Amino acid sequence: MQARTALEALALRPVVLMRSSWPWRSLAYLASGALLGAATVAAVLALLVAGTLLLAVVVGIGGYVACLLSGIVVARVERIRLRLVDFDELADAHQPAPRAGLRAWITLRLREEATWRELFYAALAAALLCWLDLLVLAGVGFLLSISVGAPLSIRDEPLSSTLPATFLGLFCAPILVYPVMAWAGARAAMVRAMLAPRDDDARLIEVTRSRARLVDAFEVERRRIERDLHDGAQQRLVALSMQLGMARLEVPPGSPADEPLSAAHELAKQALTELRELIRGVHPKVLTDRGLAAAVGEAASVAPLPVDIDVRLPGRLPAAVEVTAYFVVSEALTNVAKHSAATRARVSAFVRGDRLLVEVRDDGVGGAEPAAGSGLVGLADRVAVLDGTVTLSSPAGGPTVVRVDIPVRA
Repeated sequence: MQARTALEALALRPVVLMRSSWPWRSLAYLASGALLGAATVAAVLALLVAGTLLLAVVVGIGGYVACLLSGIVVARVERIRLRLVDFDELADAHQPAPRAGLRAWITLRLREEATWRELFYAALAAALLCWLDLLVLAGVGFLLSISVGAPLSIRDEPLSSTLPATFLGLFCAPILVYPVMAWAGARAAMVRAMLAPRDDDARLIEVTRSRARLVDAFEVERRRIERDLHDGAQQRLVALSMQLGMARLEVPPGSPADEPLSAAHELAKQALTELRELIRGVHPKVLTDRGLAAAVGEAASVAPLPVDIDVRLPGRLPAAVEVTAYFVVSEALTNVAKHSAATRARVSAFVRGDRLLVEVRDDGVGGAEPAAGSGLVGLADRVAVLDGTVTLSSPAGGPTVVRVDIPVRA
């Protein structure tokens, strides 16, 4: 039988167990646990003292926040230490962290249940478990030292009286391996029970990651289609339109071929216009080349009603954020043209802190319902992939306002 944990190793034959690395692994696990507990106590006390001393200049709040997040560090170290006595990898219970902004990272961690479980475990390990580790190690060491070292510690007795104690200690040493491994295995099982991700957490993390992967794959496919249409079909239609135009110049006016040739030329130009609109809907090239502000301006320029634009961005944003924000604006302007009976619309976008805020407002009749096929439900799902939100305000009589809040991630 191949043991994967210290508790399973206890079922091995004594000779096999003594020849394996499990006793040494268990000793290393308990020794490192005692050291980790002492280091945790010292670090938390130092953070509390520093936070208290610096509280007057507000900076000290960071010390208290660091104490709350110390469980994350302890949990990560525990996951590494657990490999000494448990070969099954312990997954991280946290959701994927934001890639930009310390404040966003702290906010996300404090909202997660896993953070508070890890904080509770860190407190339990520092207050109790590390001392139990030390007690087990000290007890085993004391028993071995008084028995094996009896001839050295009891010098007023003859060697014939103390030597049996030495042999007894050597005989009992393998027996003491069992309580050491039993406590190491029980402690590891406790760590796994407290730090392992819950089933719901694991499913939520996997759903979030898979949804993000699907959106990324979909966006890559959209770009491929846009590139193929732009570099292939559009160029052929341009060439066809030019050829038809040159052919019209060669045909005398009023000849039998003039009228059908003119009609074909007009149809080619209409097809080219429709194809350009299709390409813009799939993925506008201006968005890739010049960014969100230019793409929003182009979308507003082709809208069938006047659109005021107020876009103030510090520069290029992450590609996923730009694409999502653009299609929200495009879909909102399409809804304004189709359903609102508005005479004017306004698009504003700016970055506040580490979040992009986009707002599309119109002066229409209001009464918009997301469930009525406006496309906002799909956009809300897309924004949710980036941990953003879409808010709709559309009372009867107007105005209709669509607000989007997206974290800006590098």
